[in-house]
Amino acid sequence: MTIVLAPLPLPASADPSKFADFGREVKGVEPGNLSPEQFSGVYEALHKHSALLFRNVILTPEQQYALTKAFDPESESYGHGNNKTGSTKKSILHPDLKTIPRVPQVQLIGNGMVYNHEGLESAALKHPSHTTFHKTRVSEEDEQKGYTRFYRWHIDAALYDYNPPRVTTLYGIKVPTGPKQIVRYDDGTGDELPVPLGTTAFVSGKTMFDMLPPEYKRSRRAHQSKVCAPPLRMDGTGPCYANWLGYRNGSPRTPIERASSLWKNPVTGELHFQVHPCGVQELIIDPLPQGAKRDRALYPDGAHLKDLNEVRLLLYRMQRPAIAPQLVYPHDWQERDLVLFHNRGVLHTVVGAFKPDQVRAFHQCNLAASDVPQGPSESDVFKWA
Repeated sequence: MTIVLAPLPLPASADPSKFADFGREVKGVEPGNLSPEQFSGVYEALHKHSALLFRNVILTPEQQYALTKAFDPESESYGHGNNKTGSTKKSILHPDLKTIPRVPQVQLIGNGMVYNHEGLESAALKHPSHTTFHKTRVSEEDEQKGYTRFYRWHIDAALYDYNPPRVTTLYGIKVPTGPKQIVRYDDGTGDELPVPLGTTAFVSGKTMFDMLPPEYKRSRRAHQSKVCAPPLRMDGTGPCYANWLGYRNGSPRTPIERASSLWKNPVTGELHFQVHPCGVQELIIDPLPQGAKRDRALYPDGAHLKDLNEVRLLLYRMQRPAIAPQLVYPHDWQERDLVLFHNRGVLHTVVGAFKPDQVRAFHQCNLAASDVPQGPSESDVFKWA
């Protein structure tokens, strides 16, 4: 049986014209038992549509690992290293992930106490919340009224030692219900976004690039960023933007890795603007190629930006338009939902807050890739220069 694709149901807040190609529900197949032909269809659909939803799925940790690995057969370890997030106390991921003992590439995430789960006698889970990570927070009074914030826009990636995973799979096992919440951007725009309780929110890296004005596109032509070491052990109480699209300013870190800011989709050939907002330390921009238009171009002779505040402000100006409410897909989780997302093509964030007695259990899997993301080709560079 071939796969059947249907559009994802969009919330009223979304601009349908911006989601024509984003997201599909896959019907008629079991993701844990795909034939080679079916997997080929899923592989192509994921790269074309960035996120895929399977409903009412029964999936073991072994099957989830096998499905994730099928996108990168040479990959082996979890995106941050097997059995490392729990033992790395300084990692901001430490409270959020519990490794499944017999399948260390699969992590248990969620909220509340979970007992006798896949070899774990008990697990105290904590849903990441802006209240413990942002410098400022929504007041307790407003939180009682349903207001919340995005937690942290990001790519699933260690950004050091391990290559960014190609795909992340999220499997909802236990999903608590409750009233919707309202994301407040708190960045001076007045923007707000109604979201389901505990949603995972996604934005498209392709849309983020496509909507850049020409002068910013030209500054992406042959651009690299240096990542601080290691970004996921950074202090979470720094002066971040309230919509959590990175830090405002702060102490410099030691840059150790370089990465292109544009990642080329291996199926469509499209470019996705993929920069982890909290990790960038420096920006390196090559000069415009010979014969390219120089009018309105930023840094036509190239640049190496080392001032951390300048770097963060430039990236913020480029990324902020793409997280506007009408461009965000907040998934409304149901039990036994399986979501696959193209980790090299989207940014995503945890949203909202649960009460301690609201138990939520998900399995997450992504694998440190066997390759680095492909950047723009010479023809891409000249096209956008």
